[in-house]
Amino acid sequence: MKRRNLLLTLLLAGAFGLCVGPFYWLAMAATQENSDVFSWPPKLLPGGHLMENLQGLQDSIGLTRVLFNTVLVAGVQTVGAVVVSVLAGYAFAKFEFRGRNLFFVLLLSTLVLPDTVMLIPIFEMMMKLGLIDSYQSVILPGLVTPFGIFLMRQALRSMPDELLDAARVDGAGELRVLWRIVIPVNRPVIAALALFVFLGGWNQFVWPLIALRSPDMYTLPVATATLQGLATTNYAQVLLAAAIAAVPVMALFLVLQRQFISGLLAGATKE
Repeated sequence: MKRRNLLLTLLLAGAFGLCVGPFYWLAMAATQENSDVFSWPPKLLPGGHLMENLQGLQDSIGLTRVLFNTVLVAGVQTVGAVVVSVLAGYAFAKFEFRGRNLFFVLLLSTLVLPDTVMLIPIFEMMMKLGLIDSYQSVILPGLVTPFGIFLMRQALRSMPDELLDAARVDGAGELRVLWRIVIPVNRPVIAALALFVFLGGWNQFVWPLIALRSPDMYTLPVATATLQGLATTNYAQVLLAAAIAAVPVMALFLVLQRQFISGLLAGATKE
């Protein structure tokens, strides 16, 4: 038994090292000089060039402006997509209306379409609306997520109709039922959806690259790509930008992990 536990501990330690090791190297390399990034053996202790690399990012891509753009785009997309997904999922799950199943099937059919297929139609639409090179051009396409609507619809279908009917009998309107009953009960699912949407909005690259033309409007992934030079590339700055891009997602996961755990426990004990 002791040998088995030791083997399991070693396997888990190895898996932990494989998962955390690259992030640790990324953080350490972001504090080094460009010439030391790919040195061998790798330098695994913090260097003294973090502020220099930060200043280099500020001078080359306007880091503060880029971070503002990225937070704005990802934040508004997350809030908007969650609101739309909850409302649409609630309608599909709890209301009877003509063509409900047909509309839901059409919605599901969009999940099989690659995102690249929609680039040209969305670009033409944004061009006609005069929204190219604006925040709206990047935010609007992400406000409606078929996966989010599907996720919320499946979660809300499991709620007993008697609970909602009792609230309606007490005089609660649909929005109050949604706010007081539906959202609190499904908070873990909403938290998971928010994380997925924020991750997609924070890391999206292809569409912002097409829709944004001014460097002042770039998001972090697009601005990071401009650090790739024709002759030379400062990889220390590139890695620092990648590290900065990873921090908010990790922080959001840490904030929402309690919701994930409560959702797993609720699902495990549900009869």
